[in-house]
Amino acid sequence: MRKLLSLLFIFGAIGAQAQYWQQAVDYKMHVDLDVESHQYDGTSTITYTNNSPDTLRKAYFHLYFNAFQPESMMDVRSRTIKDPDRRVQDRIYGLGEDEIGYQDIQLLTQNGIEMSWSVSGTVLKAELAEPMLPGSSTTFELAWKAQVPKQIRRSGRDNKEGIDFTMTQWYPKLAEYDEDGWHPDQYVGREFYGVWGNFDVTIDAHRDYLIGGTGVLQNPDEVGFGYGGVEKVRVRKNKKRRWHFKAERVHDFAFAADPDYIHQQIDIQNGPVVHLLFDPETANEANWELLKTDYLQRYFDFMAAHFGRYPYPQFSIIQGGDGGMEYPMCTMILGGGDNFEGFTGLFVHEATHNWYYGVLATNEAAHPWMDEGFTSYAEEECMNVLFEHNAENPHLGAYRNYVYLDTSGLREPLSTPADHFNYNMVYGINSYSAGALFLNQLEYIIGEEAFARGMKRYWNAWQFKHPTPYDFLRIMERESDLELDWYLSYYKDQVKSIDYSISAVNPVMNGTTVLFERKGKFPMPLDIEVVYAGGLVEHYNIPLVSMYGAKKDPKYDVLTPWAWTHPTYEFKIPSNGKEVIEVKIDPSQRLLDIDITNNTWKK
Repeated sequence: MRKLLSLLFIFGAIGAQAQYWQQAVDYKMHVDLDVESHQYDGTSTITYTNNSPDTLRKAYFHLYFNAFQPESMMDVRSRTIKDPDRRVQDRIYGLGEDEIGYQDIQLLTQNGIEMSWSVSGTVLKAELAEPMLPGSSTTFELAWKAQVPKQIRRSGRDNKEGIDFTMTQWYPKLAEYDEDGWHPDQYVGREFYGVWGNFDVTIDAHRDYLIGGTGVLQNPDEVGFGYGGVEKVRVRKNKKRRWHFKAERVHDFAFAADPDYIHQQIDIQNGPVVHLLFDPETANEANWELLKTDYLQRYFDFMAAHFGRYPYPQFSIIQGGDGGMEYPMCTMILGGGDNFEGFTGLFVHEATHNWYYGVLATNEAAHPWMDEGFTSYAEEECMNVLFEHNAENPHLGAYRNYVYLDTSGLREPLSTPADHFNYNMVYGINSYSAGALFLNQLEYIIGEEAFARGMKRYWNAWQFKHPTPYDFLRIMERESDLELDWYLSYYKDQVKSIDYSISAVNPVMNGTTVLFERKGKFPMPLDIEVVYAGGLVEHYNIPLVSMYGAKKDPKYDVLTPWAWTHPTYEFKIPSNGKEVIEVKIDPSQRLLDIDITNNTWKK
């Protein structure tokens, strides 16, 4: 009996561990910003809940500003990679003492007991004063002094458009712990992964400054935050205002501050309040005004219809940073430039991150293609509608990037961690273009209706969690009733190419035979278009054996499945008195075939 009970306990524990769980955190923070010295004092009280089945004996905190120092990992990586980011290059190495960034921890306690801790680069490792049992909560208290670095990458002061403070990655941030353990990734310039929770943040800053960012402002009347911005009343030096923000169900908190911001807002029907903060002296104000006309409303309508409704009460578009970067409920973007479509595309991309970085929140350090790529896919679909391009396939630019990389000899697997690609170019094409094309080609495989249902189901099932590639794949398998593990494996973990050709088309008794050849090592189902003399067009689909089915689309006649072990495939087109004059592989151009010159046969 005792042995039986032990076995039941073991199997029960295994079953419990198989259930999804995630950690939770609540931040209560205060920061006092000295706008003249570019330094600030901060305190935080962090309530951390261990929802894992593990007993925790240590914790890690990110100190991102420490990256902006000579000889940091970010600095050395930027100076030694073969194609450095032009915004960074050797700029960190040249920072002076009053230009570097740092976060200097003064106090760290757990439930009032001082902890033992050490700092390595941008990560603090702390030994817990008390072990955290599964299901328990603990309280960390921190005090720190920091210096805002001269703006180089995402964060910092005095960006090239004159914005004083872009405060991103600015506080000691608790690292994520999940089924793979702790994620104390050093900040080398790439992506982020954080714990879901709530933020209560107060910021003291000079009264001439206007502030916007993550969360909902709790005291707009006190700070004069209304249409037109903060009333500027010159008073004695260092007189400050206190800004109070709250944000729920987010995994980061960012803000920006500048004395020359103006503030405008627009209420989106069936959507959030959108705040715009920009400096009219350096921003192209006409672009910001035109964005408000109907583009914002149409953007949020499009995203809600195709990918899911934005779940937060506000979104802020803020001039700042070094290009465009996403944070919960906001984006920091450069505000100048004359090209309105380019400006809108930047907004659309960064705002769409709030679906994939912000709400679905995959570990983008491990799977950057699921954030950047899914965002790029939605951006290209949206821009095709917003600017009425009406392209049948708006992802052909991404396809050209993909083919360039695939034929360059430099391609690396999508499963490569974000910081570890050999080239920035390879990271960019893999994460943005190949990530977007993963979805575009998946739609080709399973059909448009199943794909559309799957994208909405993915949103509904996994928002405010941390889905993996396999979680996404299971959704698509359920919606399509197809097996898709082969697709994820070939696409994510391997660097094999897709290349099909029409080898021969021959008239035979009562029809025409077509011989297809798989020249690449990446097997795919094929859509085939057959054109007859007189203009009649028929469509066929050749599924893979590995799919155990075919996409459900009445447009296609489904043929016998093709096994990946077989390099060729032949089928006979019955003539029925008709003459075949053209055969084409993939007329929709969604198949990532690296050589389309042999995809069409014409008589």
